[in-house]
Amino acid sequence: MDSIYLDHAATAPVNPEVIHAMVPVLENTFGNPSSVHHFGRQARRLLDRARETMAASIHANEKEIVFTSGGTEADNLALIGTALANQHKGKHIITTEIEHHAILHAANYLEKRGFNVTYLPVSETGAISVESLEQALTEETILVSVMMVNNETGVIQPVKQIAELLKEHQSYFHTDAVQAYGTLPIDVKDLGVDLLTVSSHKINGPKGVGFLYSKESVMMEARQHGGEQERKRRPGTENVASIVGFQRAVELMMENRETMVQTYETYKQTFLQILTDEQVKFSVNGERDNAVSTIINLSFPGANVESLLTNFDLSGVAASSGSACTAGSVEPSHVLAAMYGSEDARCVNSIRFSFGMANTNENVIEAARRVAIIVKRLTTL
Repeated sequence: MDSIYLDHAATAPVNPEVIHAMVPVLENTFGNPSSVHHFGRQARRLLDRARETMAASIHANEKEIVFTSGGTEADNLALIGTALANQHKGKHIITTEIEHHAILHAANYLEKRGFNVTYLPVSETGAISVESLEQALTEETILVSVMMVNNETGVIQPVKQIAELLKEHQSYFHTDAVQAYGTLPIDVKDLGVDLLTVSSHKINGPKGVGFLYSKESVMMEARQHGGEQERKRRPGTENVASIVGFQRAVELMMENRETMVQTYETYKQTFLQILTDEQVKFSVNGERDNAVSTIINLSFPGANVESLLTNFDLSGVAASSGSACTAGSVEPSHVLAAMYGSEDARCVNSIRFSFGMANTNENVIEAARRVAIIVKRLTTL
């Protein structure tokens, strides 16, 4: 029995071309990019080229790209680093109840240090209201952080409208674009954001690397202390091989994004159609027509998350109950709790399926059939 991977929102397999790009760097380019000799300059050239690629992918300036160890560090740097550097202007921050824990836990940290954080609610559609954000704004607000695409439901948030609202306000605007990068075109100038987070392993690059876009005008404190790398915003010797792999993943993403988005949308619709044909009882969590092609979150009435995931895994289907960072937890999804209320059954009977490079039309069809069998068996016991 072949295993089928439907958890690309947690992490994606590394593209073989990415591995191919990294090997020569690991073998030959071992110099420290901060060193002035030939070996260091050789590594620095690779780093500079990668930075230019990242910047071009979001229509930014290469000076505005800060390499990090991934999305969590980039989110923490954006939220905590910006808050600390701007607290003289106010200590109010606005975010949402459905953010990734990298934002929510960073916000909790800031609350313990005297900041006031407003957590915006969401409707059952899975999206926040721009009006509620406008009402929450004060003269003390220094930072707003709203994710571009929710990692559990795939619902797209009104980032551009929020940026328009904040245009004349003192607050900086950060968006976690980890699930959006690769699925939506991103132009930071058109969007109007000041800070934006990206992670490599969501787009078939290596784990342990990402970047933060930080507009040149943003005041930010470093979260680590050491050397003067990344223009003093993120000290530490850069992971050149992984950054080169990340660069190749970005290049491939840019070349193939439109085709891949259409392909993944076909996978999603095929998956849902088979469940419907098999007369499986389910509902889609979040606004189906306002979501990315790669993610679908389904509620199976009468089922239980743990039983579903265990039986899916035994049948060779890998899926998730939500954020990979909370895998193994029996706590209800904080995203679905925000949408429906913590007592709603959908918080504990919902599964996220996410599509990507490991899928084919054939294995998506097979996965849907296996899921249908399991759900019907578990809900008729």
